[in-house]
Formats: sequence, C-alpha cells, structure tokens
Amino acid sequence: MDSVTQIALGSAVGHAVLGRQAGRRAALWGAVCGTLPDLDVLVPLADPVATFTYHRSASHSLIILTLAAPLLAWLIRRCHRDLAHLKWRWLLLVWLVLVTHVLLDALTVYGTQLFWPLTDYPVSGSVIFIIDPLYTLPLLVGLGVALWARDRDRARHWNTAGLALSSLYLIWAASAKAWVDHRVEQYLVRFDMPHTQVLSIPSSFNTLLWRIVVMDRDGYYEGFYSLLDGSGAPTFTRHPSDPALLAALDDSWAAQRLLYFTHGFCSVTETPDGAVVITDLRMGMREQYVFGFQVGQRAEDGAIVPVPSARQDFSYRSRQLDWVWQRLWRPDA
Repeated sequence: MDSVTQIALGSAVGHAVLGRQAGRRAALWGAVCGTLPDLDVLVPLADPVATFTYHRSASHSLIILTLAAPLLAWLIRRCHRDLAHLKWRWLLLVWLVLVTHVLLDALTVYGTQLFWPLTDYPVSGSVIFIIDPLYTLPLLVGLGVALWARDRDRARHWNTAGLALSSLYLIWAASAKAWVDHRVEQYLVRFDMPHTQVLSIPSSFNTLLWRIVVMDRDGYYEGFYSLLDGSGAPTFTRHPSDPALLAALDDSWAAQRLLYFTHGFCSVTETPDGAVVITDLRMGMREQYVFGFQVGQRAEDGAIVPVPSARQDFSYRSRQLDWVWQRLWRPDA
C-alpha cells in the first residue's frame, strides 16, 4: 500500500495499543514502525528484475519482523524512561504495527513474501488496490480526532472507530472479489472459454470496478466487470502472447524469476527491434502496464539470446483514470 496509508495504519494501531498511557508518542512510534518495512526500496540492486521481485521480501517477512520487534521495542523504551516499565506494551505495539503493515500489503496484487526465508513465495490476495481512499480516510479521520481530543476516552473511541471502519472495508472488498470471481466463472463456463488460470484485480482507487485477466496457452483475455453492471456479463478482449519465445531462455534467471513472481500472469512479446519482453499483467491495463522487462534479444542469425534485464519505459496517462470512471457506470464505455 501507499506510504500515507501505512503511516496512518501504523499510527492508529500504535495509538490503540498504548495511546492511553503514551498519548501522541504511541501514535508517533506507530507511524515510524509503519514506515520501516518499505525502506527496502532504498537498498540498491543492480538488476531491475531483482529490484522488482525482492521488494517486500525479507523486510516484509513475518518471521524476520517478529525477531526484530523486541530490539525495536527496547530502543523505543530507551527514548522514554518514564514509560520504560511498559515493556510488553511497547513490544505489542511494535509487533502489531509491523505485522499489520505486511498483512495489508499481502492483500494487494503485487506479492509479499510473508514467510521468507522459509519460502520466497509471493502472497498476493488481490483484494485492494495499492491506493484506496475509502480504506485510508477512516483511519485518517479517526486518528486525527484522537490526536487532538483532550479526553483520552473520546480519543480512543474515535481511533477505534477508524480502525473498525477500515477493517470492515477490507471485508467488503474481499466479498466483492468473491462475487466477481463467481460471475467470471459463470461466464467462462457458459461460453466454454478455454483458460489455464484467472485473476480478478480491483481497478484504480476503488473496489467496484474489477479487471479480470484470463490466461490461455498462447494469449490472454483482459476484461472488466463493475458491481454496478447488475446481471450483465464481463466484457473481454483477447491479446496475443508468445511463450515460445522463452524456449531459449530456460537458463535466464530474470526470465524464470518473472514467471515465478507473477504466478504466470504475464505476456511474452517481441518488439519490432527484436527485444523479448515479459510484461506483468497484474498491474496496469492494456498498453499501459506498469512493469515490463526485456530479458532477451533476437540475434542476427535469428536465435534468441539472454541479455541483462532492462525495465521498459512507463508513463501514466490520465485518460486511463477517466476511462475507469466511465466504465464504472457504463458497460459500453
């Protein structure tokens, strides 16, 4: 999730655990701890695919964070001698803030390696978009009132209400995803649509319009379904992919890593200048996917050879958001 959301969540959790005793200091340390896991983006990695796939690995591991929590709590207690006797409360604050951070990240589509180093499998619930104001606003309002309220009971009630509403929104999002998955499955069965796997993803900033990626052996379908469509069926368009281009790249770490990290929800294409590109289909939309990487190049003799990975250029187009808004209300957008 975005930094504002993680800071708000961490601060709200911190206030809920220790706000009565520590007041704003609990919220402050919650915000700090809520930021820590995402500092892994500052670690320089030479390979673009490594940078892409190792984000949310060790720094987002439940195992590593549980081991780190006692040390962080001890350091915080050293800063507040008057509250040092609350060592178990500080430990609970740190641990809960770190854990809620990574569990929330795991509900996005990106992929969070919760159980590193036991496994680097990226957990991706695909329940909520990485920025969703309807999740963040209750946290900000509840926390804002709590921080400025003079009465600590009133502060606690407002902060708890913000956490409760944001949690209920996650339950709503998961329920919406389950309904969309059901509708898509009905569609695939009804039209006998061949496929190997299916993924539903919330579109930008909302949980009403969902993007659906349906993979088959030599391409994929991209579709959209709005909960406001009622009994209408999802709308799909088909796009080609050429996995055969990867036959010569079995020994390419970058290519194999991308296939693994995306759970196979990727396209393989060759550009006019012979570059072999793997595109992550989970984030973005057709012609504007966020992550694409060159992993191979067609040589002069026609053979495909591995090359050092290079991320493809990406630029956000505001008309995509305009289209999402139109499609939310109109199936024919």
